[in-house]
Amino acid sequence: MREHAVIHLPTVEDTEAFGRRLAVDLVAGDLVVLDGPLGAGKTALARGIAAGLGVQGRVSSPTFIIAREHRAGERPGGGAPVAMVHVDAYRLGLGADRAATFDELDALDLDTDLADAVVVVEWGEGIVEHLTDRHLLVRLRREPESDVRTAQWGRVS
Repeated sequence: MREHAVIHLPTVEDTEAFGRRLAVDLVAGDLVVLDGPLGAGKTALARGIAAGLGVQGRVSSPTFIIAREHRAGERPGGGAPVAMVHVDAYRLGLGADRAATFDELDALDLDTDLADAVVVVEWGEGIVEHLTDRHLLVRLRREPESDVRTAQWGRVS
C-alpha cells in the first residue's frame, strides 16, 4: 500500500460504520480486498459497505457458497445505485496449485461482475488483485485478548 490510513475499531458497530464510510466513494468497477485472520471483522466490514451502498438482502459470510450477489437498492445520501458481489475466497484452491486457484476464480466471472458492481472479497489478498489495475486493500487485525480491531487501508495499483 503506497498511501494508507489506520483506524481503531473498538466495537462491531464501529467496524460496520467504517464500512459505510468507505462505501461513500465506491462505484461499479471497484474491487475491495479484505485481509485479516478469522474473527478480525471482515464480514462486519462487508455488512457496513453493503449498508453504505444501500444494496438489498442480508449480508452474511458467503463461506460455503463462495460468492453472493446483492442487487442495487437506494443508496443512502443519494448517488448512483450499485450492486455488490460479496466473495469469500478462503476455500478457493484448497489443496490445489496456484493455476487451479485462478481457474476456480475465473469460473466465478468476477471480472464480468466488476463492470456493474462493487466486488468485496474476504481472504482475497494474493488471489484477486489481477482483476483490476487498482483496488482498495483493507487489512484488519484484532488486538490479542480484546474485541478491539485495527484497520489499515489504502488504494493499491
